[in-house]
Amino acid sequence: MLGRDEDILKAAEDWSKAGRGVAIATVVETWGSAPRPVGSNLVIDSDGNFLGSVSGGCVEGAVVTEAIDVIESGKPKTLEFGVADETAWQVGLSCGGTIRVYVEKVN
Repeated sequence: MLGRDEDILKAAEDWSKAGRGVAIATVVETWGSAPRPVGSNLVIDSDGNFLGSVSGGCVEGAVVTEAIDVIESGKPKTLEFGVADETAWQVGLSCGGTIRVYVEKVN
C-alpha cells in the first residue's frame, strides 16, 4: 500500500505511541531497473501491517518479514534483492534491477 512520506512518518509515530513495535525500511541503493527510487520508505508494525513501498510485489513481503525480526531483536539489517540473487524471480525483481534496503527499529 502506497502512502506519501508524511503519511508514512505519521503512521510510524502513531503506531509507536500506541505501543506497537515499529520498523522503517528505506531504499538506500539501486542498480539498473528498480521499481522505487532511493529514499522510498515502508513502515511496518509488529503485526505485519505496513504503509508505503520499497519495491512492490514479493519484495515487500520479504521486507515485512525481516522487519518483524528487526522489531523483535532491535538489530538493524541491510537487505539486498536482485537478479544475481537466486530468489530474484520469487521476490519480483526479474526486470533486471537490484535494490538495497535498510531496516531499522523505531524507538
